[in-house]
Amino acid sequence: MHISRFHKLLTSGLAGVMFAVGGLAAATAASAAEQGIRVRGTVVSLAGDQLQVKSRDGQPVTVKLADGWMVSAVKKASISDIKPGDFVGIASLPKSEGGDGALEVLIFPPAMKGTGEGSYGWDLKPNSTMTNATVGDAVKSVDGSVVTVNYHGKEKKISIPTGTPVVTLAPATVDDVKPGVAVFIPTEKDAKGTLSAGYVIVGKDGVVPPM
Repeated sequence: MHISRFHKLLTSGLAGVMFAVGGLAAATAASAAEQGIRVRGTVVSLAGDQLQVKSRDGQPVTVKLADGWMVSAVKKASISDIKPGDFVGIASLPKSEGGDGALEVLIFPPAMKGTGEGSYGWDLKPNSTMTNATVGDAVKSVDGSVVTVNYHGKEKKISIPTGTPVVTLAPATVDDVKPGVAVFIPTEKDAKGTLSAGYVIVGKDGVVPPM
C-alpha cells in the first residue's frame, strides 16, 4: 500500500492532517510486506527537497521529499480521550503475564477510520507490534486502562499503562520542520538506496512523535 495509491484529498483544511494519517497507516500496512523504512530522529537541516535528519541511533540520514510533500504535527491527547468506536494505532509489546502492553497510542481523525487496518510487526522496539483497529471498549484500571480493539473480525486486548504517550494529529507547516525538531518519517527506499517521503510528522509544543 503506497502513497501513490491514495486519492488526492480535495476537501478542507484538514487535508494535511488526513494525508499524514493515511500515510502513517499505509506505512504500517507496508511493513507487513517488509517495504519502507521508518525514520525517527531530529532535524538537522532542510534545503530544497533534501531533509537531513540525525536518527535516534545518532546516524545521519538524508530523505528526499517528494513534490508537494506535506507535514503534520502530533498533538497531546490522553487515555480518557479514547472512546468506543474510535480508530486507533497502538504500538505494543507482549507482556510476561500475557496480553499486550501499549508503548504509544495514536488516535486517528474520524475521516481516516479503517485505513491500514490490521496488526503488523513494528520497529519502535524489538518484538513490538502496531495494531490499527477500532476500539470496542475501554475499561479503566488502577494503573491505566485496557482497550479491546477489533480488526478484520479479530479481537485484541491491550493494556495502556498510566503515562503511555497518547497523541492525535494537528496541522503544521513547512516552517515547523526546523533544526532540532523531532520527526517521524515513513519512507520508501529505491534501488539506489535513496530514501524518499511525501510527508513528515513533527513534534510541536513539546510533544514528540511517539510512534
